[in-house]
Amino acid sequence: MLQYTILVVDDEKEICNLIKDYLVKEGFNVILAYDGQQAINYYKEFNPILAILDIMLPIIDGMEICRYIRSQSNIPILMLSAKKTDIDKILGLGLGADDYITKPFSPKELVARVKAHIRRYTILSSQKTNPSILKYNNLEIDIKGYNVSVNGNKVDLASKEFEVLSYLALHPNQVFTREQIFNHVWGFDEYGDINTVTVHIRRIREKIEKISSEPMYIKTVWGVGYKFEGVE
Repeated sequence: MLQYTILVVDDEKEICNLIKDYLVKEGFNVILAYDGQQAINYYKEFNPILAILDIMLPIIDGMEICRYIRSQSNIPILMLSAKKTDIDKILGLGLGADDYITKPFSPKELVARVKAHIRRYTILSSQKTNPSILKYNNLEIDIKGYNVSVNGNKVDLASKEFEVLSYLALHPNQVFTREQIFNHVWGFDEYGDINTVTVHIRRIREKIEKISSEPMYIKTVWGVGYKFEGVE
């Protein structure tokens, strides 16, 4: 059985060891780092499939580590924080983190989220039959590169916005409910708010549509959900 490596970064060694104990029981290989520089060094050395980052860290903080990893890879990144305001900051800055959890947290919940993110990431990575670049009119989606452009101009999408858009675009004219989109992109419906799908759709439209209130690509199917209707 393939053993996945997870990088856990927190300056509180007790928290690191607690997370490690739970993840090792599930068959994961866990690398611990206690400051930001060590985290970056271990990321380069061990090539983890997922990173769990505390925000407040010595030398280099978790937000900068998140930026660095996201510039190198699209592996799942989970952020830890003792303050809700830090989570708001993560979302506002659009750092590319895939999930967040506030302290104190349930180790079992954390493990469930880790498994869901790895499952989704490995499925997306193995979908080699899908084209790597989708082109619809003036919209271009680079699936592997996590890039989107309109009329040749790059569009900055947050990680989850990109995953919602690519999921719909890979299945043109297929209608998906909000629940289906949420379960595919976030992967654990018991921990999230389904309304986040509506918020992400609105943000995507504002970035890729000429007139967001009259969308060309992501159409609302009233009473059902959404579908991607681009014409190649």
